[in-house]
Amino acid sequence: MSGDQGYPPPGPPPPGWQPPPAPARAPWPLPQWAAPSPPPGVPPGVPPGVPPGFAPGMLGAAHKPGAMPLRPLALGDIYDAAFRIIRFNPKATVGSAVLVTAAAMAVPIVVTAILTVLVDFTADAGGEITTAELIAVVGSFGSLTIGALLQSVGIVLVTGMIAHVTAAAAIGRRLTLGEAWSATHGSRWRLIGLTLLLALATLALVVAYVVLWIPVVLLLPTWAIVVFGIVSVPAFTVLMLWFWIRVYYLPVPALMIERTTVFRAIGRGYRLTSRQYWRTFGIGVLTLVIVQIAGGMLSFPFTLAAQIVGAGVVSSQWAPLLVVVLSAVGSVLAAAFTAPFTAAVTSLQYLDQRMRKEAYDVELMAQAGITSS
Repeated sequence: MSGDQGYPPPGPPPPGWQPPPAPARAPWPLPQWAAPSPPPGVPPGVPPGVPPGFAPGMLGAAHKPGAMPLRPLALGDIYDAAFRIIRFNPKATVGSAVLVTAAAMAVPIVVTAILTVLVDFTADAGGEITTAELIAVVGSFGSLTIGALLQSVGIVLVTGMIAHVTAAAAIGRRLTLGEAWSATHGSRWRLIGLTLLLALATLALVVAYVVLWIPVVLLLPTWAIVVFGIVSVPAFTVLMLWFWIRVYYLPVPALMIERTTVFRAIGRGYRLTSRQYWRTFGIGVLTLVIVQIAGGMLSFPFTLAAQIVGAGVVSSQWAPLLVVVLSAVGSVLAAAFTAPFTAAVTSLQYLDQRMRKEAYDVELMAQAGITSS
């Protein structure tokens, strides 16, 4: 070893030679952007190099610059990150869900209000319902169905927005509602097309199974029909669950984040869930149970009130409008939690699978400005 590396030359050390002091070392690796004090103009707590839109409350250690740790995620990590994403991006998550749901539910409210003014909904003394009243009732509650369909389309767009919100939150960025909507530019029609394609594929499977029953019921004896049902119903249930996870579950975040085509997004979802079926299935089912319970609790008071009014307890010209308004408010409140939470969990599972299979955490660290030392 030479003296250039801090060691004396071979032989006896020269007079007065002393070994150089050992360099000071931190007891743990520091993030790349760690600094003793922020530069002028930078708010306290915001390290240098962090991209605009940084959410201070989401910053953690070097391996967790945002809402989630950049490593394969456990169940607790996924749910904790989902709540963090909703908490730190309320306008882009809850706000977007409330906005589209309220806009969709405004349709049945307006239609019912117009019909209420034009038609007398109060039954006459004989209890007979006129043709005009029947048309008004059908139109009123038919518009509620149309509103539900519009809400479904809006929730699809919300899901695409939250996919971008989740990807940004993973590296410590907070997206506003406008930024999240702008991020979906160029992918909105593909997102709607993907949703319609998956819905038609699901419907085709159900119709094929129903059609399969027709010759069974017409041609086979009773005992054979019973045996067919015992065998085919569980088999069809397993098929639909497999289709849900392998084909239906992850294409939306793949389409939005990777900006790919509809069929490639389906292929990406299929590959990412390969050898991860049971884990993805378990988290998906648990999330579905959670959102159903939470959504039911949020909407229950309004649903119950609508049923009471609809049962005739409240006899008034405005009773149908009151039923529709109560149902709409319940739908908006339920969607305010269920849509953002479900979309966030699904997007986090997409990121988790990419980190497990493609080392995507390295790319996310680079996006967050973290480099390995």
